[in-house]
Amino acid sequence: MGLWRGKSPLILASQSSARKMLLANAGLEFKAVAADIDERGIQAASKLSSPREIALLLAREKAKAVCADHPGSYVIGADQTLALGNRLFNKPAGRPQALAQLRDLAGNSHELNSAVALARDGKVVFEDVSVARMTMREMTEAELSAYLDAAGDAVTTSVGAYQLEGLGIHLFEHIEGDHFTILGLPLLALLAFLRRERLVAV
Repeated sequence: MGLWRGKSPLILASQSSARKMLLANAGLEFKAVAADIDERGIQAASKLSSPREIALLLAREKAKAVCADHPGSYVIGADQTLALGNRLFNKPAGRPQALAQLRDLAGNSHELNSAVALARDGKVVFEDVSVARMTMREMTEAELSAYLDAAGDAVTTSVGAYQLEGLGIHLFEHIEGDHFTILGLPLLALLAFLRRERLVAV
């Protein structure tokens, strides 16, 4: 039996396999519905430059967009930004872009800002951002090519061109931050809110 106690189904406004895995492993029954929003357009129109604020904005917009078709349901929106200093990274369009990103990240520390927003009937009732600091090891062109060969098309599905839960772990020498933040969902803060609202059984 699942732990969700809401009167309506819990909705995840994402088809992210990592976020779906995190919620499922936490014993929450939910339905995943992709949020059909123009992320880059919304980001550009906002004029925001803070990686934290951009992640929060997009998490809110995803949750509110999916709310429209699911009245009464709690909807989880999530977003993640990667910042190397003042530079923001997006998902690479293909291998050449992934290689260019990894060249820039290698030997440096970057930050992942993971935001979550919970909305119901178009109103955001909870939001949070957590940060992980990731230090990538120095890598040769041969090592980068070997990683890209092994990882394949998966590198285009995440910002930074890596999945830490998979082959991406080979790229790093030091990590500060919890596992959930790195995978794109501040799960501890979300679960704490759901407990306060008596929406989960434990």
